[in-house]
Amino acid sequence: MIEVEIDKGSGFCFGVVTAIESAERELKNTDRLYCLGDIVHNSLEVERLEESGLRTIEHDEFTRLKGEKVLLRAHGEPPSTYEIARRNNITIVDATCPVVLQLQRKIHKCYVATRDSHTQVVIYGKKGHAEVNGLVGQTEGTAIVIEKVEDLDRLDFNRNICLFSQTTKSLDGFREVVAEIRRRIADGVRFEYFDTICRQVANRLPNIKTFASRHDWVYFVAGKKSSNGKMLLEECRKANPNTVFISEAKEIIEPLPEGVSSVGVCGATSTPKWLMEEVAVRIRELNANR
Repeated sequence: MIEVEIDKGSGFCFGVVTAIESAERELKNTDRLYCLGDIVHNSLEVERLEESGLRTIEHDEFTRLKGEKVLLRAHGEPPSTYEIARRNNITIVDATCPVVLQLQRKIHKCYVATRDSHTQVVIYGKKGHAEVNGLVGQTEGTAIVIEKVEDLDRLDFNRNICLFSQTTKSLDGFREVVAEIRRRIADGVRFEYFDTICRQVANRLPNIKTFASRHDWVYFVAGKKSSNGKMLLEECRKANPNTVFISEAKEIIEPLPEGVSSVGVCGATSTPKWLMEEVAVRIRELNANR
């Protein structure tokens, strides 16, 4: 008999839970609600909500809306989005994660306080990511986005630097960037850094490694767009090379290899519990005779 365990630490973070609950609450009173970008980086969860009337739009369509109601997802938005809403009489349902909102305010305060001294506001994050776009917007588009240590060549180490991090980035990666800036910064130049990584997300790294290492085989479930999923998958594979990435249960088409008796099912902060449960059912069905 194969043992299947779903990781209790996997699944939606509280920011995503709040955004989905906001959407579900609004959809009880209307048959149409717009969402600016995918509410969560999981296509199956997006489809589930779309069946209830949620309509996903991008920024170009948002600028053309008039008098509608639009939900802002947990990732947050730049000030320009709120300005367009005011101009076009759009009602905003703001589901920005409180952790992201606090970070936006911190970056804006830093930018306003230091712009006259030509301080470089630097964000360690994924260029083009929705959260990062919102953070860069707090600096009137002037912040420099760094994805990896190699990108630091873009900085002027003779000018002051103020470093922040996207909330879902790797803590180890952030520390690497801090160490390299310290090494290269010119004498007498000010370098400040703020560890703004969400601990609810960061703590999943050690937890998921422990979970993966105690099983013979692991299915990691996440949407292909999830940057958090990519990071957690990498850590999962380090702990257990027998880790398979899937986005939905039907991708599992064969029984498990001989000798596998313990299977773990885990996922990203954008992976719904119901989806991991479907995967567990699928595993049991395909391996029922073992």
